[in-house]
Amino acid sequence: MTVILSSFTNLVWAISQSKAALFGWVLLILLVMMAVFAPYLGLPDPVATDLRMRMSPPTISLLGLGPHPLGTDQLGRDILSRIVSGSRVTLTIGLAAVVAGGIFGTLLGLFSGYFGGIVDRVIMRLVDMQLAIPLMLLALIVVAAAGPSIQNLVLVLALTGWVRYARIVRGQVLAIREREFIQSARAVGASSMRIVFRHILPNVLTPLLVVATLELARVVILESAMSFLGFGVQPPAPSWGRMLSEGRTYMASAWWLVTFPGIAIVLTVLSVNLVGDWLRDYFDPKAEGK
Repeated sequence: MTVILSSFTNLVWAISQSKAALFGWVLLILLVMMAVFAPYLGLPDPVATDLRMRMSPPTISLLGLGPHPLGTDQLGRDILSRIVSGSRVTLTIGLAAVVAGGIFGTLLGLFSGYFGGIVDRVIMRLVDMQLAIPLMLLALIVVAAAGPSIQNLVLVLALTGWVRYARIVRGQVLAIREREFIQSARAVGASSMRIVFRHILPNVLTPLLVVATLELARVVILESAMSFLGFGVQPPAPSWGRMLSEGRTYMASAWWLVTFPGIAIVLTVLSVNLVGDWLRDYFDPKAEGK
């Protein structure tokens, strides 16, 4: 317990030394808490319509908050409630896609780097083939063929992201597989699977964590873009990209329809990128300043 408390204290101290990292961590934690506790915040139903209140402007003033602090959309739905609920959708999809793509890419990277030969050549050619296809085009083709749904969206986002994990893990494994402790494991008769998962995998987890953090920001943007084009989260479920798409027609008369969802996307991506940059510098101090 003392060791855990000491490690946590050191981590907090390290974060406090960087204003950008502190801002990123605080903002990201607030976003996660907002997503987790969204049902308990007492906000209006995000999909409930009230045509009597449609296109109501924000009611934030020095006197306090009105019934719709960020206004309502063209169907009278509360913008604040939809943004908060949309954070659950966006972060859930983003985390699921990062985990799925990370597991698949890590496994292929491990096998490619450790076994080499024909295994390495086949996997790297698959990587080259996917990198030759524009990500958005690939995502649109898969979703158009399989149909728009949250499950298909997670699959598409994972499919477009696994190559980064595979390439980075392969490079790390190539540097690790000839080190002394790996040679010792081979000498005592350890199987290839044991060497890969027991000795090599723990040594590549740190760069994987950094990549996964930065990948989350890319996934959030791509998910919003897919929803904006109508191939992502389908109505009536709230989604930041869908809110931008629905509100762009009313930009001249109802600026809040696109402004607040856009700010939510910007702040989420900014916080994730700041945390990812800090993690990279924290785990690899030599890279800082390069």
